Amino acid sequence: MTIYKPVTVSKGSGGWGGPLVIKPTAERPLIYSVTGGGIHPVAQRIADLTGGEPFDGFKSNAPFERIAVAVIDCGGTARVGVYPMKKVLTVDVNAATPSGPLANFITAELFVSGVGTQNIVEGA
Repeated sequence: MTIYKPVTVSKGSGGWGGPLVIKPTAERPLIYSVTGGGIHPVAQRIADLTGGEPFDGFKSNAPFERIAVAVIDCGGTARVGVYPMKKVLTVDVNAATPSGPLANFITAELFVSGVGTQNIVEGA
């Protein structure tokens, strides 16, 4: 049985939203990296500190209900809103702000941007 620990993710320089407390569970173990292929360093740090399972969202997919957090690199309107719309905590490595047709779903409780590895700390 995996022991999951919380991390706090704060906005980075020029970022918006958060902070988010991320703590995977047995039902939501995935640290979902959707950043152009491979596991982004931000996703890897979250996985390392929480005990969550890093998952490459470009190589495969998983149900939204299994995702503890989605780590994205979107400055536009697609991924930046899709995960918050599905109530999935979302960490954007770009300094994006709510915009586009899904902007009303992008809230500070679900989304944080401009995040680098230095913006992730252990604990809640």
